[in-house]
Amino acid sequence: MSIDKKYIDLIVNVTSKGAISASKFIGKKDKISADQAAVNAMRAELNNLNINGKVVIGEGELDEAPMLFIGEKVGLGTGISVDIAVDPLEGTNFVANNLPGGLSVISIAEKGNLFQAPETYMNKIAYGKNVPDEAIDLDFSVEKNIKNLAEVKNKKINQLSVCILDRPRHKNIIENLKKLKVNVKLISDGDVSGALLVTDEKYNIDLFMGIGGGPEGVLAAAALDAYNCHFQGKFIFDNEKDIEEAKKMGITEFDKKYEINEIIKGDSIFCATAITDTMAMKGVVSENNNYYMTETLVTNKTSNDNHLSIEKRKMIFDNVKN
Repeated sequence: MSIDKKYIDLIVNVTSKGAISASKFIGKKDKISADQAAVNAMRAELNNLNINGKVVIGEGELDEAPMLFIGEKVGLGTGISVDIAVDPLEGTNFVANNLPGGLSVISIAEKGNLFQAPETYMNKIAYGKNVPDEAIDLDFSVEKNIKNLAEVKNKKINQLSVCILDRPRHKNIIENLKKLKVNVKLISDGDVSGALLVTDEKYNIDLFMGIGGGPEGVLAAAALDAYNCHFQGKFIFDNEKDIEEAKKMGITEFDKKYEINEIIKGDSIFCATAITDTMAMKGVVSENNNYYMTETLVTNKTSNDNHLSIEKRKMIFDNVKN
């Protein structure tokens, strides 16, 4: 069963409104207000939709901002029943400091088809559609994955590029990649946008890997699925509290490696609107008379409709000082 295509433009509107609202805080060193602005705008738009929606991936509590929280019901309560994964502002620091990479992100799938991930870390790996499943695996060593990738892509190892979060926990991986002469692209934040770079050869990223947020892994998988790309993830439980939270979500195998078709099933719509510039999209541009230009990456699995939506829309802000 597929989601009616009329919802594509409606969901684009949700992230666009979130991005525009957050854009009022670009460079203002106030990530909490930026996040809250995106949350408020996206919640308002979702509640106007003819859906019976439930948030299964919401904002993390670490940002200390009002969330679209896990379990929250959104929409008018009629129409299609959907699960929703949302990150109103991925890259809060990017927006607060006027750096590239800020996004408003959402994915919707039919009820029961979107994995509810705990608020914990996930070890993940993502790669493009033209690479066979068996060539790359989260359980393989870095060296084996890189050698296999070079072979199937008919490239020299020093022609490969790997994207990874710049974190101390990745020190050994980064060192191994450099020893292999792989080109390493370090990103300071935003592992949804990092994973999306494997969707198109023009971004020149062959592999995304490393440990990041579990909820962000679900959002990335939702987009990659529409591109027929590959994704694997394994949650990392550091303490009993994380394990107990996972149990409440129905997780019983704590060392399980999840394939993409276990994270996202059936049809889905994914939208990511740039707040600040990214490699794939331009950020929000403000024009005269309260008009704003936005660029949104849109994917829909069943229609194979993956495109960049560029739109101008009007929004009036009464309570934000520029």
